Amino acid sequence: MVLQGRPAENKTWSIPSGGKEQEETFEECCIREVKEETGYTVEVVEKLKVKQRTYEQINVAVEAHYFLVKVVGGKRNFQDPDNLIYDIAWKDVRVNLPRRPRIS
Repeated sequence: MVLQGRPAENKTWSIPSGGKEQEETFEECCIREVKEETGYTVEVVEKLKVKQRTYEQINVAVEAHYFLVKVVGGKRNFQDPDNLIYDIAWKDVRVNLPRRPRIS
């Protein structure tokens, strides 16, 4: 997870995320975003959830895909051109995240 926020904001922990490139699968996007934001190489273990939301004020639909991953290489090293990431920590999903139903 990454601790991020704008300089004047409270910082919050969130999962690495970003936009999917046209030629990527959602799994490939997840692997790339984790590598870019944390330096770690991961492999997808399980697809957890797909969340859809529409921001009606700006007429934009967003679809987020969540995956359980495990680290298989790399080193802790974040690349953050926007200077929004303050820390990186590997969090145990069994301890740090509420239990949610998995997709089949």
